[in-house]
Amino acid sequence: MNDLARRLSAEAFGSAALAAIVIGSGVMAERFAGGNTALALLGNTLATAAGLYVLVVVFAPVSGAHFNPVVTLACFLRRELRWREASAYSVVQIAGMLIGVLLAHAMFELPAWLPSSKPRHGASQVLSEAVATFMLIVAIFGTRGRRVESVGAAVALVIAAGYWFTASTSFANPAITIARALSDTFAGIRMADVPAFIFGQLVGGLLASAFCAWLFAADAPDATSPLAASDQRGK
Repeated sequence: MNDLARRLSAEAFGSAALAAIVIGSGVMAERFAGGNTALALLGNTLATAAGLYVLVVVFAPVSGAHFNPVVTLACFLRRELRWREASAYSVVQIAGMLIGVLLAHAMFELPAWLPSSKPRHGASQVLSEAVATFMLIVAIFGTRGRRVESVGAAVALVIAAGYWFTASTSFANPAITIARALSDTFAGIRMADVPAFIFGQLVGGLLASAFCAWLFAADAPDATSPLAASDQRGK
């Protein structure tokens, strides 16, 4: 139980930090970009990638550094987490993200309650989320037997790339999608568009899980793997 509490604390803290980084850097980038959307997106991308790398490297040895219910679902499907653990992970990830929104708003003197009005809808957006999530899962399971720095770099870089090659700017995470719906800032999304984004993310995650199970079938979970080692504890 104490081990699970440590893992959940790491997931909650990391999720809150990630949401604060994504939203806070979006606010700062937009304020300094002078109306140049490309420049604002670049600033948001660099801060998110840098923060994500640090969070993965710091927390992977403790909890696996999921910060994402789809990643947790993928680990559950690989029988690396029990259902009770996976459910708890997802709950604290969402709760942590919501705390991160409040933190970002407080740092920039924005109202705590600030639902987004930014539309992100259409088939291209849903497809983009499926593709972004697929690539994220493949990047994770394709590097999980290597050093934690390699996993952190792969995760950070695939998200950074997704900011620019997908129409949706690569949310690839149901928890951060919900959180961003509560921030009417550069990184926001209308609540009405959240279900479609999450649908695309789940589809991409499930397809990637099946693909990775086949592609990396010969690679047994490694006890030193940053996204597996901590998840194997307490079993």
